This record gives sequence, structure tokens and C-alpha cells, in this order.
Amino acid sequence: MSISTKRAAAGCVAALALLTWSHANAHELQVVSTFSVISDFARNVGGERIALTTLVGPDGDVHSYEPKPTDAVALGQADVVLANGLHFESFLDRLVRASNSTAPVSALTRGVELLRNAKDEHDSHEDHDHEDHGHDHDHAQEHADSHDHDHAKEHAHDHHHGEYDPHAWQSVRNARVYVTNIAKAFCAADAAGCPSYQANAKSYDEKLQALETELKAAVAQIPASQRTVITSHDAFGYLGSAYGLQFLAPQGLSTGSEASAAGVAALIQQIKKQKASAIFLENVSNPRLIQQIASETGMKIGGKLYSDALSPADGPAATYIDMMRHNVSTIRDAVLRR
Repeated sequence: MSISTKRAAAGCVAALALLTWSHANAHELQVVSTFSVISDFARNVGGERIALTTLVGPDGDVHSYEPKPTDAVALGQADVVLANGLHFESFLDRLVRASNSTAPVSALTRGVELLRNAKDEHDSHEDHDHEDHGHDHDHAQEHADSHDHDHAKEHAHDHHHGEYDPHAWQSVRNARVYVTNIAKAFCAADAAGCPSYQANAKSYDEKLQALETELKAAVAQIPASQRTVITSHDAFGYLGSAYGLQFLAPQGLSTGSEASAAGVAALIQQIKKQKASAIFLENVSNPRLIQQIASETGMKIGGKLYSDALSPADGPAATYIDMMRHNVSTIRDAVLRR
């Protein structure tokens, strides 16, 4: 075979490979997820049928995130946008507008068992139907991405989360609802892939059910009188409610909220009165406040918990299941070794 013939053959092979790659990728569902926890759910449901972009990656703080130009490009090309909702992603409305995206924004907290904002005067636990919290693209402006454009522009760092605590994924029961909602969103956008999405969701749900059993068994090892712990911001209400723990925090639902000196002093007195058993850093929060409280109460910091973001791939909380297992075992071990 001549050199020219070999080159022509190689060119044909390369062209065929490119055509095959383009054909395969043309069928991938283009998915944008707002943060790493949701992305892990999406990977488990979507498998190889999706191409996933994560806006706020591992160890990233959604509360303080400022979108990049590449984020707008990703949204503009998306088939589906997955968001937590409940005023969690304060940047999303601005980003949707900037991208001119027409993709549906699915707020995954639809149907979860919600906790009211602890600062709300009607603080209570209730099962809330999200039918009036619209989750299609037209209503995403108000409910999935938190603020209208003018409000977001004026109050970009005023992270008020509204009536409900948005950190619903900290309960495995709620995480299972997130997964169901993701499968529904993928099926709506890609009917041909629906059997695959549903099968993946079912398989992952079985793992989540096993995780739930494991977490309850781990917490059961902690004496009932030693289940009060301290974290940086109020991100673990669902974890506490689901598994019988009490969390106290100097900051509110957002890492962007300021803890006053009087508030910190009151918390320290509350810690001493309730005899909190352990105190922890968070992966998305400034450690200064926790270090101050530990110093003033004589408590030893028991480790780091993962609240609003997973760890990098080489960390202890690279997946949702790993994160929940790490958080509960870290709390248990810190309390038991006191």
C-alpha cells in the first residue's frame, strides 16, 4: 500500500471516528446542575446518557458563588437545569437571564418533607406540597432561583432563604425524592432514555435505603443525652430531625449571614447549659467562629463536616453516600471518644 493510500485510509478512519463521536454526543442530554450534591444524584440517574456541567463544584459555597461567563454558556446549551430551589441558589435567576436559556429549571425539593426556617415565628416541621412553588421554567424565576433580577442585583449578598430551610438533602428520605424528581426531569427531556433513567434511579434508591439503615444504626450508638453538637452554620436541621440529633450554630441558614457578638455569647452560654458534646468545622465555612467557640468553651474540635458541598474526588465525601456516612460517623466518633 502506498503512503498516499495509507494516509487516505487513516483519514477515513479518523473521519469515521469523529462522525461516530459526534453522533454519540448528539444524543447526550445536556444537563446543568447548580452544585455538587445534585450532580452526584444526576450522575447516578443519568449514567452515560448525560453530559453534566456543575456550576458550584466540590468544597464550593453556593451562598457566596458568583457565576462565570462559561456558566451562562452552559445554561444556554442546556436541555435540563437541576436546582435545589427554596431560595438556595440566589445567583440562578441572574444567570438564567444572562444565558437566555429556554431549558426547564427543575427544583428538586418538590415533594420533600420540609422544615421551616428556624428563625420563622411559625417554626415547625411539616410535609409541604410544592404545587404552588412552580417548578417549570416560567416559575423558576420566583421559586427555583430565589430572587427576581432587580432584587438579586440589589441584594446579591443578602442570603435570606425564606420560609423553609433549603438544606433538605441532609435527610436521606428527602434525597430519595430528589432522585425521583431528577428521573422525571430526564424522562421529560429524553423519552427514549426514560427506561434507563428509571432503572438507574431504582438501583440508586436501593443504595439510599441501605444508607438510611446504616445511619440510624450509627446514631443509635450515641447516648441520647449526648446528641447536641455545634457546627458553623445552620445546615444540618434535616439531619438532626431525621436521626435524633440537635445542631446549634452561630450563623443562620446561609454562610453569608453575620453572627453578632451578642449572638455568639448567647450561643456559648447555651452550649454550656445544654452541655454540647462535640463541635465541628464545615468544609464551606470560615473556621474562625468555631475556633473561637471551642476556645471559650474548652471543647475540642471533633473534625470537619460536609454541608453544602461534597469533597474533591480524593476526599472523604466525594459522593452523597460517602458524605452522609462521613458526617454521621464523624459525629458519633467525636462524641464517643470524649
